[in-house]
Amino acid sequence: MSRPITDLAALEALYGEPAGPSIAKEVPALTPGYRAVIEASPFFVLATSGPGGLDASPRGDGPGFVRVADDRTLLIPDRRGNNRIDSLRNILADPRVGLLFLVPGLNETLRVNGRAVIDTNPALCESFAVDGKPPKSVLVVTIEAVFFQCARALLRSRLWDPAVQIERRSLPSAGALLAEASAGHEGGDAYDRSLAERIPKTLY
Repeated sequence: MSRPITDLAALEALYGEPAGPSIAKEVPALTPGYRAVIEASPFFVLATSGPGGLDASPRGDGPGFVRVADDRTLLIPDRRGNNRIDSLRNILADPRVGLLFLVPGLNETLRVNGRAVIDTNPALCESFAVDGKPPKSVLVVTIEAVFFQCARALLRSRLWDPAVQIERRSLPSAGALLAEASAGHEGGDAYDRSLAERIPKTLY
């Protein structure tokens, strides 16, 4: 029989007080160490919310692709994707964002909370160009809180351990997933073949 928690007092009683370091590590601006983690990260997840619901979007490129403008400001190129622009739609309605940075081999993650605006300044976009291809926009994130997350989740998951990596073929391909979700209207082997050719040509 379920026993749901329905009020804050009961929740806090269940878990108790947070440890001192878990509070002390949160600051309103980047420290040199926090900046180093962001500059080493090739991947983060962007969380947003809007009238249509919540979104968590993976973002990745070479280490340093998230540019630290100053200790309160991050600049993030919006690289090519599928044009759903769920995150950008949400930001227009609600600028609050959450970012979770990962660095291969590092078990701690870094969390940033703040507010974002979508900037299309040509000079700014051009400064992020790769192979002569600038992003259509750049997210300018004003940091409100930043802190590291302890290593437990990545240690439990063994995320960076090569011994637990699985064969890609053991799970459905992108084409198979799409065909299943669309009841066969999209996807399949033809989609997988075209994807293998298309992605390398459309990374930027």
